[in-house]
Amino acid sequence: MARGKLRIHLGAAPGVGKTYAMLSEAHRRVGRGTDCVVGFVEHHGRPRTEVMLHGLEQVPRRELEYRGGVFPEMDLDAVLARRPQVALVDELAHTNVPGSRNAKRWQDVEELLAAGIDVVSTVNIQHLESLGDVVESITGVRQQETVPDEVVRRADQVELVDMTPEALRRRMAHGNVYQPDKVDAALSNYFRPGNLTALRELALLWVADRVDAHLTQYRSEHRVSAIWGSRERIVVGLTGGPEGRTLIRRGARLAEKGAGGEVLAVYIARSDGLTSASPKELALQRTLVEDLGGTFHHVVGDDIPAALLAFARGANATQIVLGSSRRKTWQYVFGPGVGATVARESGPDLDVHIVTHDEVAKGRGLPVARGARLGRSRLVWGWITGVAGPPLLAVLLNTVDLGLANDMLLFLALTVAAALLGGLLPALASAAVGSLLLNYFYTPPLHRWTIADPKNIVAIVIFVAVGVAVASVVDLAARRTHQAARLRAESEILAFLAGNVLRGETGLEDLLERVRETFGMESAALLERAGDVEPWTCAGRVGRGRPVERPDQADVDIPVGDHMALALTGRVLPAEDRRVLAAFAAQAAVVLDRRRLQEEADRARTLAEGNRIRTALLAAVSHDLRTPLAGIKAAVTSLRSEDVEWSEEDRAELLEGIEEGADRLDHLVGNLLDMSRLQTGTVTPLIREIDLDEVVPMALGGVPEGSAGLDVPETLPMVAVDPGLLERAVANLVENAVKYSPPGAPVLVAASALGDRVEVRVVDRGPGVPDEAKERIFEPFQRHGDAPRGAGVGLGLAVARGFAEAMGGTLNAEDTPGGGLTMVLTLRAAGTRPELHPAAEPERQAS
Repeated sequence: MARGKLRIHLGAAPGVGKTYAMLSEAHRRVGRGTDCVVGFVEHHGRPRTEVMLHGLEQVPRRELEYRGGVFPEMDLDAVLARRPQVALVDELAHTNVPGSRNAKRWQDVEELLAAGIDVVSTVNIQHLESLGDVVESITGVRQQETVPDEVVRRADQVELVDMTPEALRRRMAHGNVYQPDKVDAALSNYFRPGNLTALRELALLWVADRVDAHLTQYRSEHRVSAIWGSRERIVVGLTGGPEGRTLIRRGARLAEKGAGGEVLAVYIARSDGLTSASPKELALQRTLVEDLGGTFHHVVGDDIPAALLAFARGANATQIVLGSSRRKTWQYVFGPGVGATVARESGPDLDVHIVTHDEVAKGRGLPVARGARLGRSRLVWGWITGVAGPPLLAVLLNTVDLGLANDMLLFLALTVAAALLGGLLPALASAAVGSLLLNYFYTPPLHRWTIADPKNIVAIVIFVAVGVAVASVVDLAARRTHQAARLRAESEILAFLAGNVLRGETGLEDLLERVRETFGMESAALLERAGDVEPWTCAGRVGRGRPVERPDQADVDIPVGDHMALALTGRVLPAEDRRVLAAFAAQAAVVLDRRRLQEEADRARTLAEGNRIRTALLAAVSHDLRTPLAGIKAAVTSLRSEDVEWSEEDRAELLEGIEEGADRLDHLVGNLLDMSRLQTGTVTPLIREIDLDEVVPMALGGVPEGSAGLDVPETLPMVAVDPGLLERAVANLVENAVKYSPPGAPVLVAASALGDRVEVRVVDRGPGVPDEAKERIFEPFQRHGDAPRGAGVGLGLAVARGFAEAMGGTLNAEDTPGGGLTMVLTLRAAGTRPELHPAAEPERQAS
């Protein structure tokens, strides 16, 4: 029986319309005469989705009892018995109630497909098993219901149901996704704009990768070798020279001109494992291409043009960027060069750009890995074997007669042994001494330096040639093995260094200690001076060696620019070690500059904050504090005046003005003192467990009666807070909300529990605040819009957030559905850990 086909509607989050799209597809198929039934669709009380079920045959659900409750599930046996052409099965990642045939719904779908039934299903991107950690880092929620990626990848069709975060949040606010009592919590937790944007990007990238994989599979199955320019892919060919950075930047600019452009930098090394490229330069170029959004590739191939073209065609690239040759004019006698060969062999579907640079025709000039000496003991034994071995062998052979052929083989084995131990020169010495001894002792006429039989001359010549050839190969292999091991060690060191650079984990002293340990030195220091004639100073030093005051006092010094040097003591390093050491020196200078820039930025930030606070404080003192003082003084002067006979009503009005001014002064001075305590870090909360209804009602005492409503359920868990700080924070929030609320629209103070948190929401119906200003209103001395001067000095929200964070909570501003602003104060429930989770587990996801 032919396997059924699976079609999946994939979305970034609940509410984007996956189920609606699936039901629309079902109506289209029914209209074409297809036998289509609803195996399981959950509309979650959404009217528009529920309407789409009308006119579709629904297989009755199976009800299962579990822990005292009854849960409906898809009746798999009934659907199999019905045997429709197409079955609609919602929520592919759903976990079935215990007692079902399969643990997961996707396993039910697999049975339907195996029975030849086509299935249309839905799934959210966060339910893919491989993305669990990524989604948790974005939303703070670990998805418990997942589906293996392979199940979704095997689908015959995957259709993306997309919706912008703004549109989805509007649907939420209008009540089209969740019930009204759950909208506020959902918008402030899982459905934050940042969460939705990140999930949408995951969905788009996943679908794009799947499309790219299908395109690659199609090209492979149909043996399409021509390049299809579905999007610009720029391959940048690198040689490891300094011009590589210029080529990478040029390739990035070319990629920016086309939609979805991609840069692939590739370095091709020869298959012998050796390279003439600078490891330091390759590390810098790898970092550069990754910073520009591209990828770095290391390819092995002896024919560089062929390997480069094969890589470009395999990656479906559209353009290749190469640098003009650095070879000198006379070197072109050996061939046209890589650039000309690639341009000639690229064909009409692959553009080749030859980019000029400063290194054109200057020669390669790159450091070449030099063959290191073999160990001293190996050289000694090699020379002993090559020089003393043949005479000793001749003495032994004089006691027995093995024949010339066997004698030559024994001398040849001795030559190979000398090559294995000491390399080429001891082997050449062994071949020379062995050939003379063969001629003198074993080639007629014996004991003479002449050879009677010409055949013996050929044999000795072949012996010498084979000995030299074998010795050359063995020596070359030994040296290249040593070189490859050294280059591998250098690569590991540079990779470690590059990783620390990218992560920003290395401090100056840590880096110097790494240098000292890597090269086995006694001490390492970074020296610098302000000018050519200025004395040297030490910016950082590790180790116990002798102190170094100038670079020329060190055993090894590596200059970094004109006025900085890395100095090491302990021993003199070979020249080949200086290549890696130069990379460490350059990074040490970068770390020092970064540390100083960070210190300067911190100082500048502190000064700027201090200046801003002082300026705002002066403004507050000059006007906001002076205004109530002036009113009090005017009222007191009037009361003390003997020229006017005040009535009891006038006297009461003046006294009321004095009292209001004094209260206003008390409030302003209290906020100023609280702000100064927060700025100096002297706020020490006394945390204890209390009920919200003990504190929140007291915070409403400072606002006019009827201007604020209270909804604090008695069933809420206790919270771990400082009662005094909590009361002051809520009072400031309520006062701010009442100030901006229109007449007849009282402020609502509501509390609710979400997992291990308790939220206090202060909701107003005022003009609201745009998204770009929601964080700015919490800064000291900030008042949004054209607030009147009498609205205060702008410290209430800053103090409220400071107190909330001091208690281990958070304070954020959100839009009120229908207009207005909602302040969300999040507090820890009693008995929970101090860490707050940014999002609560949403209800079962469905479209």
